[in-house]
Amino acid sequence: MTPLYAVLLYFAAAVLVVGLALKIRSYLSTPAPLKIPTTPAPTTSGGVVLRMVREVVLFESLFKSSKWTWLFGWTFHFALLLVTLRHLRYFQEPVWLPIALVQPFGTYAGFAMVAALFGLWARRWLVDRVRYISTPSDHLMLVLLLAIGLTGLGMRFVEHTDIVAVKMFTLGMLRFEWSALPADPVLLAHLGLVAVLMLIFPISKLLHAPGLFFSPTRNQADTAREARHIASWAAAMEKRP
Repeated sequence: MTPLYAVLLYFAAAVLVVGLALKIRSYLSTPAPLKIPTTPAPTTSGGVVLRMVREVVLFESLFKSSKWTWLFGWTFHFALLLVTLRHLRYFQEPVWLPIALVQPFGTYAGFAMVAALFGLWARRWLVDRVRYISTPSDHLMLVLLLAIGLTGLGMRFVEHTDIVAVKMFTLGMLRFEWSALPADPVLLAHLGLVAVLMLIFPISKLLHAPGLFFSPTRNQADTAREARHIASWAAAMEKRP
């Protein structure tokens, strides 16, 4: 199983990186011909930066629109951050001190992440207007994330795996010196689901993560009356003789 999973993870990582790079290039080249910041909006560049920080860290607009959705969404993303930081120990030797300190928090953040995902999925079924606009892909994405979280918790608290061997495998992949991957079914399922997530990330709604930074409703200052807004492609046309 080691060569199979090594090749699968290499391929999934390549698709993730290249796919995200292409999407970001597309975002950068998409014209924004109008001033359309969501009001009330800041009128200075510093205010835009502060607004983006509040959006990324606190989910400010979501908090204003739906407190329950904000609670589940923010909990999921913060817990996912802790879980991701905890997993960095498998790619480091020696382990950095901040990563070592986050280990106990990352362990139990897995429970918060799964609970928040169940809350977000329940919202898809129980709120009429949300259920109406939900598509099969929305449900499948939540199922995929839940399966990743549950298999991860299963390895930690139910069916333990050889984490030393797992770390040797991940470090070996970074050095292109493969080590044997434990053949535990839960571990293999977990890694397979993570690979699926990486493969579909560049073509899924999860692109809101990088896409937020390129949204003109968030990254524009409200200066429509003070300065003329000219899209880059329009400015280039004006310079032509």
